[in-house]
Parts: sequence; C-alpha cells; structure tokens
Amino acid sequence: MRRIDRVASMEKIMEEMQTGVSELRTALDRFSDGQKRYGRLIDYYGSSQWMNDYEADEAGKLPADLKRGVLSEDGMYDLILEYKELLIDLLAAAETGLKTV
Repeated sequence: MRRIDRVASMEKIMEEMQTGVSELRTALDRFSDGQKRYGRLIDYYGSSQWMNDYEADEAGKLPADLKRGVLSEDGMYDLILEYKELLIDLLAAAETGLKTV
C-alpha cells in the first residue's frame, strides 16, 4: 500500500471512530439517565399497583387515548430481555476495546 493511501485509509478510520465515540458517548449519557429511572419501572411492574392498573385497563377504566404499553406484559418482558442483552453486549464491547488500548 502506498504511503499516501495508507495515511488516507488510517485517517478515515480515525474520523469514523471519533464520530462513533462521540455518538456513543451521547447515547450512553442518555441511557445512564434512563437507568436511574429503570429501577422504578421494574419495581412498579412487580407491584400490586401495576396489577391494579392492569385490571383497570382491562375493565375499560382508563382513557382510550392513554398510552399504556407499560401495562403490556409482553412489552415489559421484551424490554427486560433487551436491556439484559444490551448490557451483555456493552460488556463484550468494553472487553474487546480494552484489549486494543
């Protein structure tokens, strides 16, 4: 590979990584903020209050225009699984990244 091509190629990788790191930092900051509230969501999902809200929804006691995905057992289950998988992926990415530093 010619020197000019090599430098240009490495410059492109550097720029891509700078963009990726910046975007990931923004996403991670937003995710971390959400994590602080996630515990409240899990506590709610496992509570009698959730069950009362679920039953009220089933009985048609909640407004039709109210968003209520949180009362969907499938939606909550999917979120919990996706969250766990994401944390595992983050650990794997961190391990791989730390090996190259």
